[in-house]
Amino acid sequence: MATKKPTFEESIARLDEIVKLLERGESPLDEALGLFEEGTKLIKSCGKLLDDAEQKVVKLRRGPDGSPEETPFEEAE
Repeated sequence: MATKKPTFEESIARLDEIVKLLERGESPLDEALGLFEEGTKLIKSCGKLLDDAEQKVVKLRRGPDGSPEETPFEEAE
């Protein structure tokens, strides 16, 4: 049976927990390293989810006849 992949919101909540635990400084070194590794994986996962969402975004603009038309999202530089 496959494990359920956490949502973006669940990942962010867990990442927040990890940060708080690490900021306390009470975890033994092995546990702190494990938390750090978990946090790194969560950051990577959240980044991918955000990148995927960005690819789906389109913005509307007015065409030559004044009606809205879809154009691909362009990242501001």
